[in-house]
Amino acid sequence: MTGKPRTRATDRPGDVSPFALGLLLRRAHARAAGAMAAAMRPHGLELRHFAVLIILADRGPTTQRDLVEATGSDKAGIMRVVDDLEAKGFAVRNAVPGDRRVREVEITPDGVKAFDAAHEDALAPAEELVSHLRAGEPAKLMDLLTRFTYPPGGEA
Repeated sequence: MTGKPRTRATDRPGDVSPFALGLLLRRAHARAAGAMAAAMRPHGLELRHFAVLIILADRGPTTQRDLVEATGSDKAGIMRVVDDLEAKGFAVRNAVPGDRRVREVEITPDGVKAFDAAHEDALAPAEELVSHLRAGEPAKLMDLLTRFTYPPGGEA
């Protein structure tokens, strides 16, 4: 073999392989998801439930089709999450006037209480996740990840 040595992917800090970013993002996601899942658990919520409740709390009643798009999930996955949320009394499905096939999902008052409590309980673990970063770095990280996730031109 001649020329430049081949770069192989590792999961070590400082890896410059083409896969390093994906590996780092995967590890970062696992670390953040673990901390947030622990905060959700006492409220009977999983991260997939919380992701839907975020949308419902923000947007109000939302069609199941729009939940699929907003969460990046699939139709069957959203159906299971909404089934779970209904069983817990955190959401209800309502018919959409004029279209019997379409259902809107709405957060219930109990869902709002669980959402708010879980959100409050997630604040300390979220702060702990970035506690070792220097002043201003958590905001910079959020900015970089936002621009990475939502590039100009809507290629995300």
